[in-house]
Amino acid sequence: MPGLVGFAAALREAGLPADAMRVQAYLGAVRAINVADPDQVYWAGRLTLCAEPDDLPRYDEAFAAWFTATPPRRRRPSAPPRPRQTTMAALTDVSGNGSAPERETNELKVAASDTEVLRHRDIAGLTAAEREHLRELIASLRLDPPLRRSMRLRPSRTGRLDVPKVLRVMRAAGGEPIRLAYRDRGRRPRRVVLLVDVSGSMTPYADALLRFAHAVTRAAPVSTEVFTVGTRLTRISRQLRKRDPQEALAAASRAVPDFAGGTRLGETLRAFLDRWGQRGMARRAVVVLFSDGWERGDAALLGEQLARLRRLAHAVLWVNPHAGRDGYAPVQSGIAAALPYLDLLLAGHSLATLEELLMEVRRA
Repeated sequence: MPGLVGFAAALREAGLPADAMRVQAYLGAVRAINVADPDQVYWAGRLTLCAEPDDLPRYDEAFAAWFTATPPRRRRPSAPPRPRQTTMAALTDVSGNGSAPERETNELKVAASDTEVLRHRDIAGLTAAEREHLRELIASLRLDPPLRRSMRLRPSRTGRLDVPKVLRVMRAAGGEPIRLAYRDRGRRPRRVVLLVDVSGSMTPYADALLRFAHAVTRAAPVSTEVFTVGTRLTRISRQLRKRDPQEALAAASRAVPDFAGGTRLGETLRAFLDRWGQRGMARRAVVVLFSDGWERGDAALLGEQLARLRRLAHAVLWVNPHAGRDGYAPVQSGIAAALPYLDLLLAGHSLATLEELLMEVRRA
């Protein structure tokens, strides 16, 4: 073994990246071969100590100088497989004047243009066919959940030195620190809490927002919680974890008794904080409230509860469908009381604004 380690030192002098990890791999390969065969020794070192094709000539010279007069003959690389040509069958009828591919291209352009227009349309003004198309687009949304640093340390390339692991490696290597190990705090998904207003004034948007909540829940079912708020608070996280959107919304509608009712945001938010939020669900979470801000209860109570929520949560976002309209001003009693405690006020009247909301949640 001393001769092999010296050979690795000679390679480093020749400019090869024969670091401690490569030397360890080389020694492990040598244990599995016949060291009396120069050819096997040559290939064991070439496969473990060389990092790129430019290292091969220098490796050959160092091997010849250290072990033998001439290095073993290089094996010829096998010829790369010939790429397989794929034959595609025509999916359109090209008989006649041969204009079918052009027609198909034009139809795709029109469909893409219609989809782009639909992304910016107000959900409340869509036709039945447009709403069906919007449901498909919402179901295709994907959320990368926001991350936070966990308290648990995990193996990492950088960070603080993992002293116990380094000592174990040194003991196995005869006291030499051949490899350093590090630990750092890992990443885990940050909880996202969605509070969806299902009162009468939010009826034109309720279906789309619940489908949006279903898409978010399906992307991160463990770290997402969904509630409906109106005259009472209802937790629908379990119902929205179903894979099929239609089944999920049907189960949610059966669980929510106050669809298209009144709005008492202050009381329902206090119920959420007393039962779930204060106990941990809202702590360091991203909380998103979907509502137009028409509060029939005490607006001062809503402000007090949002102040409580702001002290617990990592970020509080309010999504108001009316905020995307020209000339909108936050003058409703509920939104005016909530505004001092919000991190961001967003519009949620279209698919494009919901995609913008996803970006803001990721940034959190």
